[in-house]
Amino acid sequence: MSTSGTNGQEVMRERPVVAYAQLDDNSLIALFQGGEREVFRVLVERHQERVRNLLRGIFHDDASVDDLAQEVFIKVYEALPRFRFESSFFTWLYRIAVNRSRDEIRRRKVRRFMSFQSLDEGTEQEIETRLAAAPDQRDNQELIGLGLKMLPEKFRMAVVLKDLEGLSYEEIAEIMQCQIGTVKSRLSRGRTMLRRALQPLLKEVRAR
Repeated sequence: MSTSGTNGQEVMRERPVVAYAQLDDNSLIALFQGGEREVFRVLVERHQERVRNLLRGIFHDDASVDDLAQEVFIKVYEALPRFRFESSFFTWLYRIAVNRSRDEIRRRKVRRFMSFQSLDEGTEQEIETRLAAAPDQRDNQELIGLGLKMLPEKFRMAVVLKDLEGLSYEEIAEIMQCQIGTVKSRLSRGRTMLRRALQPLLKEVRAR
């Protein structure tokens, strides 16, 4: 229901917060850009778990997931007034999360051009700690996470987005801002690197 303003424009009554949850992402963004900033909470609640899962897959580090997710949504809030509806909010959000992850990887100096015959000291110590744990305290997901940490950033992102997040090649290409052929190439190489990285870990587990 609405009333007319002095200039003839319709002025909507304040929408109940619960009604926002019934709207799709684009409708919520349009309201946000129109000044109804409270709708942002609905977007966060709708997408925060997927963003957290993405970050967890990239870093395999629950301790930093909450802080990183918060930083991602701060960036989203700041950039949302400029959203142009040229892509889905989901892929746009993931692009921001991936870019923030790349910055974090560089900050931690994790991205290294290294051979898989030698590990950096931090990763090697972590693997030894994990393997020293009792068998019932380890699982395949944990080993995969360790293997992913050893991949250079662009290959790690492709594997996480495809194999852990289940995105299409088209979605990954849009998020990573590259061609579909590049996505397929990085994914193929990343999977090969991951298998090579996991072989010594799995042998070590089976020998214990």
